[in-house]
Amino acid sequence: MEKDFIIAGFGGQGVLLAGEVLANGFMLDDKKVTWYPSYGAEMRGGTVNCGVVMADDEVSAVQKSHADYIIVLNQASFDKYTSFVRPGGTIIVNTSLAEKVKNREDIKYVFAPITQMAEEKLGNIKMSNILALGILSKVSGLISVETLENALSNVIPPHRKHLIPKNIEALKLGYEYDLLAK
Repeated sequence: MEKDFIIAGFGGQGVLLAGEVLANGFMLDDKKVTWYPSYGAEMRGGTVNCGVVMADDEVSAVQKSHADYIIVLNQASFDKYTSFVRPGGTIIVNTSLAEKVKNREDIKYVFAPITQMAEEKLGNIKMSNILALGILSKVSGLISVETLENALSNVIPPHRKHLIPKNIEALKLGYEYDLLAK
């Protein structure tokens, strides 16, 4: 089995960190993994995305033109990456920063006010990226929240270790989000 993921947003949203946590989690689950970051020269505020490919055996390719699961954290990413979702795939949309639009019939949409939830429930919009991973965990069933918690400990640098409990709270908040909520 091989599954492809894209996480996209703008610089400063923690897109690359979320991808690194996801990739590390899959490695903890003994999967073969690639993580491919991509960002513009402008960094904060510019377009950022990363691809993660997870496989039981060898990974077939790094950069893919389609993905099974895509997380988009802003409108520009929604506009660009909706067409990248494979038929039957899933797109997780941050409705705090993107419109709730279904422009394809062959994919599953998961709409959640990710940034709003991070601000209201966690007091920090910078937790949006990890909250989105919690939603991905629930939707995909491919990686557990517990594995992602362990991955956070591996990926977060020493000077930020004090943020791990808040990130774990974000993961759980995302996982517990009612997918049928309006």
